[in-house]
Amino acid sequence: MTGGQPRTREQRKVDTLAKLAASAADAWVATAAVDAGGHASSYLVPLSLVWIDERVVLATEASSVTAGNITSQGGVRLGLGPTRDVVMIDAELEHVYSLDEVPAGLARGYAAQAGWDPRESGESMRFLVLRPLRIQAWREADELPGRTLMRGGAWIP
Repeated sequence: MTGGQPRTREQRKVDTLAKLAASAADAWVATAAVDAGGHASSYLVPLSLVWIDERVVLATEASSVTAGNITSQGGVRLGLGPTRDVVMIDAELEHVYSLDEVPAGLARGYAAQAGWDPRESGESMRFLVLRPLRIQAWREADELPGRTLMRGGAWIP
């Protein structure tokens, strides 16, 4: 799958941005929570992912475990693509919008890229705007060195 040589950091960034901007992009969204008794639980769901202004935007039901975990913990881990061409993103929650307060441009951008409009779902939805802190991308073991493309919210040159 690598074509014989590992990709350069520049090519990995180009490929990663293409994945993030793809129509109908999906991601595995991993969250965690700790209950009052100190017991940890993890949760993994697939959601549509949209890339707007260097931010990941997810939309999910307000009452979902995912929305609750992200808003209470403030962070999330996302996985895009197959295991032999993966992008991993660690992100922090920047903003939560209900349907009646979401900026029109954000909602339109989400609908255009995701291929569906949460405002028309009939559900109590939330738009979660996430700021990437770390982005990694690799295909095979030969791409493990240099897999970190973003650290501390800044692209590595």
